[in-house]
Amino acid sequence: MTPWTQYNLGEEIPPPENLEPVLEFLTTRRSSLATNLESPGPTQQELERMLTIAARVPDHRRLSPFRFIVIEGDKRNALGDLCLQVALQSNSELPEPLQHIERTRLLRAPTIIAVAYNPKNDGKTPEWEQTLACGACCYNLLLAAKASGFGAQWITEWLTYDSTIAGALGLLDHERLAGFIYIGTNKEPLKERARPDLAKLITYL
Repeated sequence: MTPWTQYNLGEEIPPPENLEPVLEFLTTRRSSLATNLESPGPTQQELERMLTIAARVPDHRRLSPFRFIVIEGDKRNALGDLCLQVALQSNSELPEPLQHIERTRLLRAPTIIAVAYNPKNDGKTPEWEQTLACGACCYNLLLAAKASGFGAQWITEWLTYDSTIAGALGLLDHERLAGFIYIGTNKEPLKERARPDLAKLITYL
């Protein structure tokens, strides 16, 4: 395990010597498909480092409007069983192939992080700014997973918006899910996909 550094408050952070590999990493980064992930997932130490990086985002007034719920091992099966129960409540005649999808939904990766959006009412910071910080946190987690040698995908799907699932994850009344980050080892190399035409995204004033 390569050691890593946690910088203390007020400590000077040395600038990296060469940022070109970082730019190349960001240029070529892409998400994995959850169906392309398998074990092994990150160790506890690797995961703690990823979450440390994920939380290091622009955050007005340092409110940390997010928190992490780690889903691993048998907890994935239990949550999958609940997904099936909720799905059957909506459609009691759900075909068996679709029941299997619901039952195994959380088994697509060895480690899943549910990111809870936890806005703070400090009377000063607009909630929209906190929403943006939470989104940046999710993306930072994707970057950290990729940089740690794992594949990752940020998924919402119906369970992100379901109150029963939220209750099972222990969400508070004012919280909501930003989604689930699936993390594991890629079964196959990733292929590039179409990207937006940058010229259509830029306006110069």
